[in-house]
Amino acid sequence: MPGPLHGFRILDLSAVISGPWGTMILADQGADVIKVEPPGRGDFTRSAGNRSGGLSASFLNNNRNKRSIALDLRHPDGIAVIKRLAKGCDVFVQNFRPGVAERLGIGEAAIREAAPDIIYVSISGFGESGPFAHKPVYDPIVQALSGLASVQGGSDTARPRLVRTILPDKLTAITAAQAITAALLARARTGVGQHVRLSMLDAVVAFLWSSDMGGQTYVDREVSAQRAASFIDLIYQTKDGYISVAVMTDEQWAALTRAFGRPKWRDDPRFATAELRDINIDARLELIQSVLVERTTDDWMRILEAEGVPCAPVLTRSQMIAHPQIAASGIVVENEHPQAGRLRQARTAARFSVTAPEHRRGAPLLGEHTVEILREAGYTDDEIARLRATALG
Repeated sequence: MPGPLHGFRILDLSAVISGPWGTMILADQGADVIKVEPPGRGDFTRSAGNRSGGLSASFLNNNRNKRSIALDLRHPDGIAVIKRLAKGCDVFVQNFRPGVAERLGIGEAAIREAAPDIIYVSISGFGESGPFAHKPVYDPIVQALSGLASVQGGSDTARPRLVRTILPDKLTAITAAQAITAALLARARTGVGQHVRLSMLDAVVAFLWSSDMGGQTYVDREVSAQRAASFIDLIYQTKDGYISVAVMTDEQWAALTRAFGRPKWRDDPRFATAELRDINIDARLELIQSVLVERTTDDWMRILEAEGVPCAPVLTRSQMIAHPQIAASGIVVENEHPQAGRLRQARTAARFSVTAPEHRRGAPLLGEHTVEILREAGYTDDEIARLRATALG
């Protein structure tokens, strides 16, 4: 049985990561995603480094299971093709800067004229209004403005730091994928399409509020400066590497003291409760570090696991893909790409017992499916030939 979104078609005009990874999640789950790219250069990530067969790893890892059509949206014929394709689609996705889609003639009103019940999705950096709405945006800019860099720094007075992965882009992609499926479900129930608006800034702020904005939660209480987090970040050095050990409950704390052979720690008034262990976090973690450095990572994994203490080795990226847990989960898979060769990639994370996602094709070459898509939309060979002189590049 095909994936859970089999039968849905998505017209994807987004580029880079925030839109393309979101639509790839849906493509992996069975949706037919038509990726619209400018002729000649395509999605910006096609020009990134680390290539095989002329295709970059960045493009390959965000555009699997899609078909590509190359269209010049600066030409009226290109806009006409977009509107015609939209008639046969359930979802329209774009991440142009606010106002650009309208200037091109493919804003919500124009597309809904062609497809009244379509789900129209706009992904932006900061939203459609406000002093930053029309500013250029990249992931570090959102990390700065959202407070994420301050959270990562450890306190309001410490030097802010970036999360060393493009979290705002990727979090926005995941949020977009969920929102699109929710909008499709609502349309199935009501018959009405809608406009889904999503900004990278909104996605990160909502993400932070779950666990990092407790001091800002109560409206009538004065917000004090965020106190400093521990100088140790739960990554500890061992005799031959690194390990993460995290204990929260009284039972886990007791198990740690047994594993370490330090029963006196249980009687230390600084560590009597979870709250006190958090208040005295630096002293507690310094003691833990002083013990962990005495043995190897493998030794500690064996000892800590025997007591039920939450722990894991700290792995490099290459070590991660070879770890037995990764192999057991089946999250990393290998497939053959006709142009780039054999690829190792992460499958979509969610698993479905009946409608299992499938690998139908690797990321497309630029414009690889242009003629195929146009024919499906009803264009004749003569019409396609005329478009080659105008909108196909």
